[in-house]
Amino acid sequence: MTISEFKKYFKTELSAVYNDTESAFLAAVFTEKIVGIDSFHQRRLSGQELLLDDEKQLLQVISDLKTGRPYQQILGETEFYGMSFFVDENVLIPRPETEELLEIAIHKIHGLEIDVEGLKILDIGTGSGVIPLVLKKHFPGADISSIDFSEKALETAKRNAEHHQLEISFIHGDYLNFELSESYDVIISNPPYIGIEEEIEIADSVKEFEPKMALFSPVQDALIFYRKIAGDSKKYLKDSGLLFLEINQKLGPETLDLYSDYFSEVQLIRDLSENDRFIVGKK
Repeated sequence: MTISEFKKYFKTELSAVYNDTESAFLAAVFTEKIVGIDSFHQRRLSGQELLLDDEKQLLQVISDLKTGRPYQQILGETEFYGMSFFVDENVLIPRPETEELLEIAIHKIHGLEIDVEGLKILDIGTGSGVIPLVLKKHFPGADISSIDFSEKALETAKRNAEHHQLEISFIHGDYLNFELSESYDVIISNPPYIGIEEEIEIADSVKEFEPKMALFSPVQDALIFYRKIAGDSKKYLKDSGLLFLEINQKLGPETLDLYSDYFSEVQLIRDLSENDRFIVGKK
């Protein structure tokens, strides 16, 4: 099978899953990953015969994609905020909305009337580590701590930190039963916020391949993490400190209400799809 023949086969076999543009992109990505030829040279070498081992791996990719498994998991990595991150079945694949959250956070932190050197930041529910690592990249002098309940997720986050040679203080703990011991200038989180009753609405490709503990609230109350963060913000977020949260689009006003009493500024912000998606506050 030649490179060109593989790409045609890829498109045909996955036509029910991906459109032509997506198929062309993914076929080129996996060909580069497995064969070691970039997309430009793939066009020039389209008639080149694949090695049998490479062909076998590429055909396995097609089989895996047919199951609904996210292509990022198959690749073992993904691009996020201009950086490359390892991902696996133990962490959520970072979404564009979280890039929006970070864009807001970076802009607001730059606007603080304090020296960002030594800025103390707490990230709650770190997953693959994308939030703290992007922040550390932009604020090298910040002291960033990240907590997660999953030891396996933390292993992936630590691998990403080592890959980017960035230092984060990772904490293994159940945040809902975790007592903070110091104050922070910034608290940021994208916690599990999908209600148990909403599970039927979530695509099988998400439910079956990404960790449910990172998606769904562990109890009937979908705002349980936000209530805990609200209490901790009241006690452990410094005066004039900043809060950044990604939230359930169906619970925007209810989430905002949790923070309106003791923040001097707090607002509900929509994402690029016009969904209520972020809470941004200044204490």
